[in-house]
This record gives sequence, structure tokens and C-alpha cells, in this order.
Amino acid sequence: MQLSDGDLAVYRHTGHLTVPGLFDLGRTQCLIDDIQDWGESFLAQLQPQQRAWYLDGGVKAGEVLRKLDNPHHHRPVVRELARTPALVERVESIIGPGVSVYFSQVFFKPPEGGGPKPAHQDNFYFGPNDEEGVVTAWIALDDATLDNGCLYFGEGSNLGPVYPHEAPPGEPYNLQLPGALLARQPMTPAPVKRGGVSFHHGNTFHQSAANLSKRWRRACALHYVNAHTFFEHPALPYDTALTLRIS
Repeated sequence: MQLSDGDLAVYRHTGHLTVPGLFDLGRTQCLIDDIQDWGESFLAQLQPQQRAWYLDGGVKAGEVLRKLDNPHHHRPVVRELARTPALVERVESIIGPGVSVYFSQVFFKPPEGGGPKPAHQDNFYFGPNDEEGVVTAWIALDDATLDNGCLYFGEGSNLGPVYPHEAPPGEPYNLQLPGALLARQPMTPAPVKRGGVSFHHGNTFHQSAANLSKRWRRACALHYVNAHTFFEHPALPYDTALTLRIS
């Protein structure tokens, strides 16, 4: 279940790699059911000062979450997912043995307005001591397509540095790459079928568009580090007590 030399060459060259069919329909449906229940409970208790961070501003009808943080800590079903041998062995083939989940997210991106995520580099957010020691496993819980907001990648941007990011006025959490820099970097769509996993390097430029379809585009992102890597100078606060040792 390790990645092949050819797969690793693609990952090193482009900064991302999609592995289809890692999880079956039953496994993804279990995750969907669990995170939807969690989301309803979380939304009912959401405090006013948290609304800008968690609510999806693109949806006009009602209040819908855009994301939730650290499902690996809060949800046993996600901890089980993070420990799946077929996933862990591929992660270890990228960043080496002794891996942990340092941070994780659930993305909801609801139908008919689920908002976009501007282009950014995970390693700007994370500030790791070793840029090669982090990999994101982005697990598609629904088909991620061109019309419902699949990821786009700046292929080869993993070979460059981590650039300064900026945030729009009033959105200090929404750190993103400057437009002038993005004007020089083509972005390539990477649709993923339900149950597939998109692995990407922490330096790789990536973004997603708004969900203009009538279908959900839910996903779970697990941010793995190897045994020697930690978030040394993060741009946002991360709770190291929530780190989940896997191997």
C-alpha cells in the first residue's frame, strides 16, 4: 500500500497526487452522517464571536457551517479514519515513518453558494520547522467536481518558497496569496471521486471555487507530520495537545 516510485515522482514534481477509491461508499457515508450530526450540534451552540470564522457567507438561505476544526480530536470515526493502514502507509511513503495528525478540518461547502477558498499555502499557516515533513491528505466525502468546488493546484509551486500571505479587511483568518503572485501561476483543477484522497505538499498553491451546483462537496483534511516535524512559527494558533500519534 506504499506509493509507487512513479506516484512519488508525480507528487515531487507537481506538488500533489490523487489516489482514487481509498475509501468505499459505506465508509464515506458513515463519515458524512457523523459530521452532519456534529455540525448541527455545533451550530446550535455557536457563539456570536465565532460566526465569521465558521459560517459560510456564500449561502443565502439560512445558516450553514463552512468548516469545523480538529475532527480527529472530537470524533472517534475520524480518528479511525486517520489510522487506516492504506492511508497511513501512503502518508509514510511521502514524509517518512512516525507520523501524527497535527491538525485536521472538515469542509462542508454546501450546495448553491458554498463559498470559495482563496489560493494559499498550508505551510504559511502551519510554519513547520521542516517544510518537507508535512503532507495533507484531503479525503473526498462527495464527488469533488468542477461545478461544486474541487481543488485547484499550482503545479510545481511546491518547489518554491513559502510566500507572505495577506488577509482581506475584517477577515484576519482568511490568509491568502497576493494576486500579483497568482497572476504568474496557472492553477490546474483536480477533481476527486468520492472516497479518493488528494495528497498535497505544504508549499503547493491550492484553492477551491464556490459550489454553484445542487450537490454537497464535503471533505475531511488530515494534516500529517513526521516524527521530527512540528509547527514552529504558525500564522494562527494550533493546540499541540490535540496531536494524534499514529505510528
